Formats: sequence, structure tokens, C-alpha cells
Amino acid sequence: MMRSTVNAALLAETSPMVGGAPMMADKTIVENASKASNLTTLVAAVKAAGLADTLSGKGPFTVFAPTNDAFKKLPAGTVDSLLKPEMKKTLTGVLTYHVVLGKLDAKELMAKAKMGGADANLKTVEGQVLTVKMDGNRLSLIDQKGGGAIVEQADVNQSNGVVHVIDSVLMPK
Repeated sequence: MMRSTVNAALLAETSPMVGGAPMMADKTIVENASKASNLTTLVAAVKAAGLADTLSGKGPFTVFAPTNDAFKKLPAGTVDSLLKPEMKKTLTGVLTYHVVLGKLDAKELMAKAKMGGADANLKTVEGQVLTVKMDGNRLSLIDQKGGGAIVEQADVNQSNGVVHVIDSVLMPK
């Protein structure tokens, strides 16, 4: 019993911090996101859309996770509207637009962008394309409406994929 406590403490020391909480590589995307104080809006949205079980599944998934501040950039009332039961289909579409099948770390995303000349298209779980670009030495994402997000924190490894924390909510058409 003592051995697992020591291992858990060691993992916490070496795990990246998101929203003041260690993101444990042996936990799922949902388990970790639920501990991050800057991802509470995302977690509430994932639960409202009924996607918690999916994002707790085997994966692997690459998730571009908007922060609470990212959601605050949306027009007033947008988040409250999306969380209503009658908006579940729309909310699911927005959230699954932030998910790509497979585990793509920052190095792979940068390589894809460079191979594409300056950008690369990723097919999201939602079914539409998300464009990844290099913005200097940072990764940026361009959505189908022309909006963009910057990866604030890359390569937060999870047991079922990887999370890249972003500064804006991406929108499908």
C-alpha cells in the first residue's frame, strides 16, 4: 500500500499542471479535466452533451481543450444557451469538433503543418476539418468559420490520449 502512495506522489511531482491540478498520465481525459480549475466550463459542457463516457473510453483521442476564459470570449449567453437540453445536438457538434481520433502530440502536429507547407487539415470526430498551423513557434488552430485558437499548453498526456489546452472555442460551420 505504501508503495502505491509513493508512486502516486512521484507521478504528481512529474505530471504537468493544468488549472492548479496535476494531470496524471494514468487517468483519463475526463478524470484529469475534472480536477483542473480552468476547465470547469468544458467539463460541464461535456457532461451536458453526454460525452463523459466517450471521453473516458479507450481512445486514443487528441482533445483541444478550451479554458474557462476561452468560453468567456463567446458572445454573451452562448454558453448558457448551449447547455440547455434542447441544444444538446449543437453542443455535441461543437465539442466533438475539438476532438481528433488518435494521439497527436505537438511534435506530430508541427510536422503535419510543415509537411503541408504551412498548415495541415485534421478531420475531427464531428466530421469537419480543423486546420493546424504554425504561428511562429506556437501551434494555432483555425476553425471552419475562420476563428482561431492558440495552443497555450501542449502535450498533456492522459491514459486515453493527449490534451492541448487552447485559448478560444473552435466552431464548426
